[in-house]
Amino acid sequence: MTLNQELIRTRCQEIEESLTRLERIKIKRKEDFLKDQDMQDIACYRLLVAIEAALGLCYHISAKRLKKVPEGYAECFAILADAGIIQRELSESLQKMARFRNLLVHMYWKVDYGTLYELIQHNLKDLRDFSRVVTALL
Repeated sequence: MTLNQELIRTRCQEIEESLTRLERIKIKRKEDFLKDQDMQDIACYRLLVAIEAALGLCYHISAKRLKKVPEGYAECFAILADAGIIQRELSESLQKMARFRNLLVHMYWKVDYGTLYELIQHNLKDLRDFSRVVTALL
């Protein structure tokens, strides 16, 4: 089955919009970030949107191209790596983000904002790379 081009474009756009907003936070000092609850809330929401969009893409590709339905969010990225669609290193980073997404959604009161800041500093590129790989599948 073919991939849904409109779905892919929409999810990739959601990722890019969220990353653009997160990159504004990325330039802030960690001390300032940890003191600013509004900035933390924006960061949580925008990271959640980007991860959800990436997961939507992952599930779509897994179902349409590989005919597999992952049992969990992190597993979806592992399936794409096993199929050679994404690099193993990218898969591992995205799996960590999927687990962090679960924390944001289900145990938001336990979010470590220092960890959130580090994800923003070091892992946004992975979401953008994933978006590029998916776009190249069209």
